[in-house]
Amino acid sequence: MTQLCDAILVVDDESDFARGLARLIQKGFPSHPVVVKAEGQAALNFIQERPCALMITDLRMPGMDGFTLLTQTHAIKPSMSVIVLTGFGTIETAVAALKAGAYDFLTKPIDQDCLYRVVSRGLERTALLRENKRLRYMVATCNPWQTIIGDSPTMRRLREEIEAVAATDYSVLIQGESGSGKEIVARTIHHLSRRSERPFVSVNCSAIPEQILESELFGHLKGAFTGAEKTRQGLFMEADGSTLLLDEIGDMPLHLQPKLLRALQEREIRPIGGSQNIPIDVRILASTNQRMESRINSGYFREDLYYRLNVLSIRLPALRERPQDVPLLATHFLHQTCRELDAGEKELTQDALHYLSTCTWPGNVRELLNFIRRLAVFCRGSLITQAQVRLMEASAQGSGTGHSALETYKEAKERFMEDFTRSYIHRLLEETTGNISLAARMSGLERVSIQKIVRRLGIVAEEFRRKPD
Repeated sequence: MTQLCDAILVVDDESDFARGLARLIQKGFPSHPVVVKAEGQAALNFIQERPCALMITDLRMPGMDGFTLLTQTHAIKPSMSVIVLTGFGTIETAVAALKAGAYDFLTKPIDQDCLYRVVSRGLERTALLRENKRLRYMVATCNPWQTIIGDSPTMRRLREEIEAVAATDYSVLIQGESGSGKEIVARTIHHLSRRSERPFVSVNCSAIPEQILESELFGHLKGAFTGAEKTRQGLFMEADGSTLLLDEIGDMPLHLQPKLLRALQEREIRPIGGSQNIPIDVRILASTNQRMESRINSGYFREDLYYRLNVLSIRLPALRERPQDVPLLATHFLHQTCRELDAGEKELTQDALHYLSTCTWPGNVRELLNFIRRLAVFCRGSLITQAQVRLMEASAQGSGTGHSALETYKEAKERFMEDFTRSYIHRLLEETTGNISLAARMSGLERVSIQKIVRRLGIVAEEFRRKPD
């Protein structure tokens, strides 16, 4: 099936001429739907509602003339190429149109070869301007890769997969554990795709009540059901020409799945209470933390819908599968949190980063982010040590968020003494700015004893020495 591109719009009040021109363009550019409008305001409404790559407009029309339409179109869609038609072919008319923002002009009667050449160049110009705008947007706002952090082989493969699927318009099923970053991957796919000029749209299929989800997705007409006091445009229409993420797709109610399947197959939707289907151009991404095969075998998910969604698939690794990425993530999250708090910069010591890398993180990246935020809020000073990390971890476990089994008395005592020792030595070195001799005098311990403890705990005394302003 041929993938339809953005429309080509023909605007002319001479209906026979406009329809003939549209047929000619459709013959030469079959992948672009060609739409005819008889006057300027209708054309303006169309380009505000639907994706449009090129407009060919007459200059002399009743109501809004071609020059006004050209000016307003250029203001709304500066990247869209506009070609003007004139039956007079004067140099003055052509120059005025080009100064007003037209890409090129054609004179009546239309020469087919000339028409195809100008339309082809116009479509190419639109594509180049859109790509340029997309790249400028990415540079001006953010690099889409900056939220997908990690340099492990697994993450390098993930980036390659994202780039590959972003270049297509196929549906993608994104699978991974909770907190692994499925929505971030979906947004990155959108930002790298040809649809990035239009807003990314997402919906959590498990967070919206079953009786409301259908209206949320497909929209409804006024009076379609009790409480429908006005017509509502659904998320499919909102995402027309863009990307729609169906998050937690495994929890979609069974009775809605046939309607979603039809929307994906036919590329059209019917609002609740409507009698006509509306064509849509939406790229579908779906995400889940569930094993979809189990959902299918249990009868909770349609197999045909699963294969319609799973044209391409991406699996996100759990954080425990890439421990070498934890230091990068933790450092990034700490700097990000300090900026959000408008506080001074903090750093994690090497022993703290190493310890974080040994944790299992059942909540994945989201759990690590929340843990780093707690460290940034509650840990004083500019350095966060392993002792502080372990104390924060023990505090979290003590509040019922931990996953450990009850320790024996001996194990608990040893861990408590270890945590106490770390905390005490850390405070001691902070007070003495890393001076071991002064620390020995203040603590009443032998200098050599403190050196042994520091080595055993992997603490670097030099990190406590204040740097000159």
